Amino acid sequence: MPLTHQYLRFTSGPVFGVLASAEARVAFVRYQNTASRYYAVTACENVLLWDTKTKQKVKTFSGQKHSSTCLATSPDHRHVAVGYADGAVRVFDVSQDHGEPAITFQGHKAAVTSLDFDEGRLASAGKDAVIILWDVVGEAGMFRLKGHKGVVTRCRFMRRRPNVLVSSSKDTFVKFWDLETQHCFKTLVGHRGEVWDFLLVRSDSWLVTGSADSELRVWAIADKQPSGQETSGDAAEAKKSRPDAAEDDDTTGRSGDVEDDEEAEDEAGCPLTCTKFGSVMREGKGRVCSLAVDSSERAILCHGVDSLVEVFKLNDETEIKSKLQKRQRKLRKRHLKLASEEQPEEEEPKVDVTIADTVERLQTFKCTSKPCCLDIFSAKNGLAKAAVGLKNNQVEFYVFNMMDKTVTPVLAENIQLAGHRSDVRALSFSSDNTGILSVSGETIKVWGRTSQQCLRSMACDYGLCCSFLPGDRHCIVGTKTGKLQLFDIGAKSLIEEVTAHAGPVWSLDIYSDQRGLVSGSGDKTVKFWDFDLVDRDGIKSLTLVHTRTLEMAEDVLCVRVTPNGKLLAVSLMDSTVKVFFMDTLKFFLSLYGHKFPALCMDVSYDSNLLATGSADRSVKIWGLDFGDCHRSILAHDDSVMCLRFLPKTHMFFTGGKDSTIKQWDADNFQKIVTLEGHQAEVWSLAISPDGRHVVTASHDRSLRLWLKTEEPLVLEEERENEREAEFEANTNLEEAVIPREGGKDELGLAAKKTTETVKIAERLLEAIDVYREHKEKLREYEVERKASAEPVVPPAPHPLMTVYQTTCPERYMLETLRRIRYSELEETLLVLPFGYVVDLLKALAELMSRNWEAELCCRCLFFLLRVHSGQIGATSALVSTVDRLRLCTLDHLDQARDEVGFNLAGLDFMQREIDAREEVALFTDATRAFKERKKRKTKKERAILSVVVS
Repeated sequence: MPLTHQYLRFTSGPVFGVLASAEARVAFVRYQNTASRYYAVTACENVLLWDTKTKQKVKTFSGQKHSSTCLATSPDHRHVAVGYADGAVRVFDVSQDHGEPAITFQGHKAAVTSLDFDEGRLASAGKDAVIILWDVVGEAGMFRLKGHKGVVTRCRFMRRRPNVLVSSSKDTFVKFWDLETQHCFKTLVGHRGEVWDFLLVRSDSWLVTGSADSELRVWAIADKQPSGQETSGDAAEAKKSRPDAAEDDDTTGRSGDVEDDEEAEDEAGCPLTCTKFGSVMREGKGRVCSLAVDSSERAILCHGVDSLVEVFKLNDETEIKSKLQKRQRKLRKRHLKLASEEQPEEEEPKVDVTIADTVERLQTFKCTSKPCCLDIFSAKNGLAKAAVGLKNNQVEFYVFNMMDKTVTPVLAENIQLAGHRSDVRALSFSSDNTGILSVSGETIKVWGRTSQQCLRSMACDYGLCCSFLPGDRHCIVGTKTGKLQLFDIGAKSLIEEVTAHAGPVWSLDIYSDQRGLVSGSGDKTVKFWDFDLVDRDGIKSLTLVHTRTLEMAEDVLCVRVTPNGKLLAVSLMDSTVKVFFMDTLKFFLSLYGHKFPALCMDVSYDSNLLATGSADRSVKIWGLDFGDCHRSILAHDDSVMCLRFLPKTHMFFTGGKDSTIKQWDADNFQKIVTLEGHQAEVWSLAISPDGRHVVTASHDRSLRLWLKTEEPLVLEEERENEREAEFEANTNLEEAVIPREGGKDELGLAAKKTTETVKIAERLLEAIDVYREHKEKLREYEVERKASAEPVVPPAPHPLMTVYQTTCPERYMLETLRRIRYSELEETLLVLPFGYVVDLLKALAELMSRNWEAELCCRCLFFLLRVHSGQIGATSALVSTVDRLRLCTLDHLDQARDEVGFNLAGLDFMQREIDAREEVALFTDATRAFKERKKRKTKKERAILSVVVS
């Protein structure tokens, strides 16, 4: 029997270097009873909680392999909801330290675009044009709302009308949904282009929308009275200024008459009115990206596609009244000046509230890069703090005064040290496996492998390659301008800059004897450099000495020196790899076969194999003895960008533009494992000298560590898992429909059918079969026991029942149901055939009669009755079972209601006791303080008296 090689698995480790994704979302979070100090931001698949005071990461809310797209905080600030690109919604408990989700909802078929909390409910909107309502307390979906024809960009609850949800979409519409009747009762048609964001301000009396132009539209919302007249206030003022609004609509390409006709048709039977109040022009050009408002609803932040962030202030009633009085005085003076003496009794002009009276523009501030998200926190003293996430992987905080529009917002702080501003182009490990070197377009950073903290950060030119130098006290960077920059890591300084090439330095490699390096450039040359020590200001310092130059016919893309120091491999732009003798630089081999140039390559530890990765998506393995191609492998779905051999092995890793990292065996040419985690192209990878750590860099700005474990890896199992994952990805899971409820175009089930719910349903079907089989054996056993005078051996429990550590079939069914998450319960029950539903109802009757998990049993019972009510009513064999369930359900629900009432009364009593004790303590503290003040006053009087007497 041939020996098989045992592989050890590499698993995903820490993720660092990313502060905010390019399409991040940011929100202030109340943590440890502090409101403005901590903020949460989406970073790849995780959500990071940062401390702005210490500029340290406090906590990480871990996601899965899909990137996080939006987040929202609950009103009590205890939970954070995160939406993901695969349509999942996860709710995290901020107070927990483990960072794992407390609840997971699966409902959307595409990325989640917006989330909003309302006490115990959560609304989510996605790119699938669907809005889903979730019950956070019950951990289950409520229903989904379908009505938009495009991507839903934002959804928000109305606080003053908690059963009304407002949503905006790329279909240019804003819809109002009644959550009691679960339908859209009003559609707002006042936008020419996509509606990207909106706000509900002034106690839900204003709707501020941002569209595809440089205009913020303000709509007045009011309750419709039975007589058909609107309530007084903003809506009445908007009605008075309707001609102006019509003119505004004409400027956007939609006539006011058409809008009035559509609104009149839509408002029949509508409980509220929404009338355009005015428009606010922005300074920025292009569409609105996002809007934010503070908790007091006084300050509004807005940003577009440029780097400007605009601040608007909503005036209160006192300020509006002051502006009206001021304008009325001016009009009165003008009226008195123009009035003739023959008409002294002409009426004074009236002044109406305009958009300029209510919205005031504050100072606009410009960020250091284009913003992608923002949030605002306001203090009681009129100061506001704005958090702005930027597209270049940093978060900035600006402070401004809402009461003074002359003061420009000030950049108070920013979080930028722990990440690069541009993509990381190259990586390197230190010789002691503890340091990681990364270089980007503006900086070079040194990271600690164990802490993932940035230890050193130094400015450099646009780096394309880098490496630690022998001793790990210096590092070198090859730049896009053709320079080699030498840095002292301890001093954080650039000690030498050599203009080495006339073109970009694409690659460099250290000699195997650690005495020099070789560099390859786009100027068609390969240069050799030796390390030397020179005297700089009386201190010995490292320098580079140019020794030789190798001229090539094409641009050099990559160079590698074999570990034995005998050969030099050079990848050229003509898609060939030339191999030269290192000592004489004589030509040895020409390796050709790639259709596009080889972008990366590496040599095995024994100098026998050369692996090359190309833009043609293939990896070729060559022998360096004769230059023959051992195997050509189609490695990635896009260009292979980086390749490295594991030390002391013939296994190597590759990274590609398909955002995956793959491990290969160069001896048997098999793929070992695919490591998924990056959300964009993988630019570089490095392997530690001990071979236990792999670090990769990607276009998503993240650095990821992959750790070698002691877990063995079986290739056949990996291939089977990959086939299953591919099958699941290609499986079209249709939306489930409940009988007699499938005709509603605007309504559907909240949860969606997934492969996980299908597997859970299969386990439930198996459990029902086991339950039915064992119950039949028990009945036969009872009949045989009564008929026989001798003792009869009871039936042995099923092996699955033994796994659940029970011999009772009812307890086994209960444990099976308890292991189904509430969020997946409905979809699991929906796929059960009716024959299994009959057995499940009988099992539920047994569980209810024993009062085991009454709430769970009622959930299952009510949903099964909702789905199969017609068949259950027509099945005479279920009459006794249903009647038994009815009686048990009424008794247990009454008991549960009494327990809840008793607990509420007890909690209310305890709260009153606590309040009474606090009042007594407050009175005691006040009495003690009064006595201390009186004692100090007496001492002071005695001191004055003694001075006077003396």
